[in-house]
Amino acid sequence: MQLEGRTVLITGGSSGIGRALVERFLALDCTVVTCSRHGPAPDEAQSPRLCHLRLDLASPEGRRALLTELRTRYVDLSLLINNAGVQHLVDFTTAPMSHIEATSREEIALNLEAPLLLGAALLPLLREQPEAAIVNITTGLALAPKKSSPVYCASKAALRSFTRSFRYQVEEVAPRVRVVEALPPLVDTRMTTGRGSGKLAPADVAEALVAGLRAGRDEICIGKTRLLKLLMRLSPALVYRILRTW
Repeated sequence: MQLEGRTVLITGGSSGIGRALVERFLALDCTVVTCSRHGPAPDEAQSPRLCHLRLDLASPEGRRALLTELRTRYVDLSLLINNAGVQHLVDFTTAPMSHIEATSREEIALNLEAPLLLGAALLPLLREQPEAAIVNITTGLALAPKKSSPVYCASKAALRSFTRSFRYQVEEVAPRVRVVEALPPLVDTRMTTGRGSGKLAPADVAEALVAGLRAGRDEICIGKTRLLKLLMRLSPALVYRILRTW
């Protein structure tokens, strides 16, 4: 897929992987629309080709505002990257029900509901382009869950399953639109502060995603996720034994 000069929507672009993707696609002379709850960071790249909207994709109002902006000003959109996400560490055996309910709703709304609804809502715009793609960013934990974040892992596993089903549907009605899954490993972001070691830099994830899109891959396994996928074929019991301690 040729990427230079496209109009791109990247959700969750204020930090981490999202911010690295914004910078990478600006370097490709793309027009980039991004959105986040916090809005632009003080040191965000300044460019007339960048629009950063402050809104909450976990809410119907936030999604409507984004769609209105895109349908009004960015009808040449050809790439949607569903990157925004949230992860909570929750022990379902000890946490208060109010905490379980609040965190679970947020994770499901942002990690699953938002990307599947945005993909469906923006398909009519994307299919008008000669070449387009929808990229859903999941995680290696969509292949095998860890103990400490059950709803995060479940929401990403559900997004992985949805992405494949959605790909089948889109291939039949809009063959010029590719539906892609990207699976990063543990990445050095605000979300993973204080968790794990050997993290991949967000810029490396952005570079791998760009390379995967250019190569025409439907599934882009990044960094250690390639090893995890292999281990899940060879010895899933070993993987589960390790992740039940995380």
